[in-house]
Amino acid sequence: MIKKIEHLGIAVSNIKESLKVFEALLGTNCYKLEEVESEGVKTAFLQVGESKIELLEATNPDSPIAKFLEKRGKGIHHIAFEVDDIKSEIARLSKEGFILIHETPKDGADNKLIAFLHPKSTESILIELCQEKS
Repeated sequence: MIKKIEHLGIAVSNIKESLKVFEALLGTNCYKLEEVESEGVKTAFLQVGESKIELLEATNPDSPIAKFLEKRGKGIHHIAFEVDDIKSEIARLSKEGFILIHETPKDGADNKLIAFLHPKSTESILIELCQEKS
């Protein structure tokens, strides 16, 4: 079951410069910087009430974020929803006809298991499911 919006992912070209903007805008500091080598991305997280903002910078030219920036430029990359049980949510959404990018959960940033749904089946919005690792 989807519990809440966990975070908004924002693609940026320079995470240090973008952090200055978002820290000033939100009046809070980044609480975590992390690199996810498997995705070719560096992330920075800021807490906003119960939700988070995740800034995403490509670490190599073949990464999904690099391709997104090349095609669309900086901006909102995805919406992430927190789920209780990511495996059962993947199964439920597959039965509902959603196109899965990941049919099984994988390790993501901020101590999460993640899986993405293809924008072709979600009104052109990249959707991430995430569950806190035990």
